[in-house]
Parts: sequence; C-alpha cells; structure tokens
Amino acid sequence: MGRGRAPPQSRGGRGARRDHPEPRAHRGAVRHPGRPRHRRARRGAVVSVRRLLIVCYFYPPLAGGGVHRILGFTRHLPAHGWACTVVCAGARDYWVRDASLAARVPAETEVIRVSGGSGLEAWMRLGRGRDEGRRPGGLFAGLRSLSDWWLLPDSYAGWSRRAATAAARRIRQGGIDAILTSSPPDSVQLAGLALRRRFAVPWVADFRDPWVALHFRRPPTAWHRARQAAMERAVLGGADLVLAASRTHADDLIAAAGQARLEHLPNGFEPEVVDEATEDAGVPAEAFVLAFTGTMSLMPDTDVLLEALHDLLSLRPEARRRLRAKLVGPFESHHADRAQALGLTGIVEFPGPRTHAATRALQRRADLLLLWKPRGAGYRTMVPGKLYEYLDAGRPVLALLDPGDEAAELVRRGGGEVLPPGDRVPLAAAIERHYLAWKDGKRSLAERPAWLAQHARPRLAGQLAGWLDALAVARPEGAA
Repeated sequence: MGRGRAPPQSRGGRGARRDHPEPRAHRGAVRHPGRPRHRRARRGAVVSVRRLLIVCYFYPPLAGGGVHRILGFTRHLPAHGWACTVVCAGARDYWVRDASLAARVPAETEVIRVSGGSGLEAWMRLGRGRDEGRRPGGLFAGLRSLSDWWLLPDSYAGWSRRAATAAARRIRQGGIDAILTSSPPDSVQLAGLALRRRFAVPWVADFRDPWVALHFRRPPTAWHRARQAAMERAVLGGADLVLAASRTHADDLIAAAGQARLEHLPNGFEPEVVDEATEDAGVPAEAFVLAFTGTMSLMPDTDVLLEALHDLLSLRPEARRRLRAKLVGPFESHHADRAQALGLTGIVEFPGPRTHAATRALQRRADLLLLWKPRGAGYRTMVPGKLYEYLDAGRPVLALLDPGDEAAELVRRGGGEVLPPGDRVPLAAAIERHYLAWKDGKRSLAERPAWLAQHARPRLAGQLAGWLDALAVARPEGAA
C-alpha cells in the first residue's frame, strides 16, 4: 500500500440515500486519517497496516450477543495487520448496555457513532425503555408486526442509511482497504451494498444469523417475502466475500444462491485467565446453581424451565432451601410474572443483564448450565454464541434443542445433554439427577473439548485477516 495512494472515488451506481439529517458522529482518536500506517516486523522491516471499516449497529457500550463477535474482531485484527474503524449506533441506542465492555475496545480503534434512526431508539427516546434489560413482550410483539408491514427490511433501515452516509464520508478521507458489514439488523447489509456500488473497496458481508425476515419471522404477504428475498440476493451477489457464523447457514446459502465467495467463520469465546477462587458469581457457596445467560426474548422454553422447577420442588420440597436458578440477561416481563405465580420467588432470579465478566464468573460457578433458543424451523441454523463460553467454563450443559440442530450437535460433541424443547417432564428429571448427584457430594465437571481451541477469538481473527489480505491484494493499488 503506497504512501501516495489517492482516496477511493465513486464508482457510479446508486449509493446510500441521503434523505435523513446528517448523523451525529463522535469520532475516536485516529492519528492520520487517509495515510497508511506501518508496524515493524521482528527483523526490523516496515510492514504496511491496512484498515478495515466495519459497519454494525451493536458495539460497546451496547451489549447482547451481537456485540462480542465484532468486539473480538477489533481486539485481535490489529495483531494481524488490520486496524479498525467502526461505524455503530449511539451509546444509548439499545435496551441492553454493558459499560464495562467499553474498556475492552482498543484505544487505537476509530469509533464513529451514528445516533438515532431506529425504531427501538425512538421507543427508548420516548421514555419507554427506562427499565434496562426488561421489556413488555406483548407490546414488542405488536411493534414487530407493524415493522414487518411497513419497514423493509427492518426497523433499523433509517439508521442504516445514516450509517452509510457516515461510512462514505470516512471512505472519502482515504486509508480504507476493506469494508465489513455485520447483521442483524439486515438493513446494515444494504448499507454495505450501497457503499460497494459507490467505491472500489472490497466488501465482506458478515451474517451472524440468517436474514431475519425470511427465517426468524414470517413476512406478512407474498409481496413482502419477495422483496426481502430480493434484498438478500442483491447482498449475496454484490459482496466480494460472504461470512456465515454457522455451517448449516453457509450450506443453505450455497445451495440456494450458489454463493462461491463464502466462508464459514463461527462465533467463539474470549480466552481468559481467571482465579476462580476469588471470583464472585453472586450466588451462595452452599447452593446448587442452575444458570442461563443471554437474551430470553421470544424463548418459550424459559417458561418450560419454570414449570419443570415447580414440578421438581413439589416432589422434593427440601430442595427449596438449596436450589437456585439465575437467569441472567435481557428478559420479557411475563417470565418474571410466571415465576411468581408458580411460587418460585427466592428460588428463581431474573437479575437482568450483568457485566460480561460477572456473567462469565456465573458460568464457571454454576452446577448446571442451561441452553435454549427460539423454536421453529427457521432457527435450525442458529448457534448461540454463549454455547462456546459454556463449553469453555468446564461445567455440564443441558440444552433444550431440536436434536437435528447444529447447536445440538455441538452440545453433544462438547459432552453435554440435549433434551427436546417444550417438554418439562424430562427437563425436571434431568435437573433432579444433577441435583441428587450434587447433594451426594458428586459435583459434575465437564472437560473442555479439544476442538474448542479452534473457536478462540484470536484464532478466528487470524482467519478473517487472511481473507481480508487476499481481497486487498486482489484490489489494484490506487484503484478508483
């Protein structure tokens, strides 16, 4: 990458629409925008450092499962010669936040925040989101239905157009060697498509999940389905490289779209050196602890667990003094109401989101880690990111999953147990079995599977850097 390289020029074609006000952008420190950076190799040679522009909605201090994949990229790509610029949502534009994650953002990462423009942010600005980490499920079901009818591809479309404007401004300053957009929300991929049409910069479309409106939700009409499918095809056809976080999703994309420029880049975990003896997981040392960590929105098996615990405690009332269930993460209010109605107050706790460090501590302390996800054929390819953290924790995993799901296969490969979703009877029996073993002094442990090392985020970032290097080399120097 030469020092005199000109900033990319517009390629023609349609770009991002500019029918929204200019975004309020707050830029992190960047020493010389537009100039190539260099780092010294071990033998003293000067090596060019390229820069990746990432467009994503979720980035610290926002929290949730979608944050950690991109945070991992920005933490570990610099070691492989890629600095990062992130165009992301405003610091208060989501209902789940973790301020501690901001400390993990590298100081050299350039962060451009684009506030406003999403349906959720508007709801929060109206004062409806004050109870962070808890929201009314019925209200949100209605809002999702309205969004499916009137906002394509999703309620973040307005934000994504504004983000594309901010990203284009940054590209024109120079020094951007590749673009990566990460979804959900799927409208972020349309921002990437608009940028690729305008600039001769290679574009990577990263799918943490399949196209939401086609797989996780049912389009309200055939016209809506056709429009959503056309948007997905345009993204798959326009990207220089497509990444899928699950192998089954990658296989589906190849089968449906013949996508040759596609790689499977799984989710992973951040290796941590911890002193478990000094950790505070927030639970009594003498308790048998069940733990679920992560979002519980749209997950009916949360209620199945509550019913299973009610049945178990009816059979073994002495367990009320010893058994505790901590369901940590964003949840919908009807779950807490159901727990109270079943007489589980003081036994089941919904503390809401906790810091990521506290969540990992709970995973390592738990006697049994619980896993489930939304039901339905569309979720077959979803592999929850927390699964890799669970396996790294070295604790038994009990999952309510369809036996044919990719996630179920990974649980079994990691030594965990898979039960059918929606059935409280086998769930109560499995919890009872683990509880009785614990009561007899036989606390279960689980070995970390050897293959889990392949999912460490530093290693995954190295894979991504290799693909980015290939795209950057294939791009002619100084191309417009």
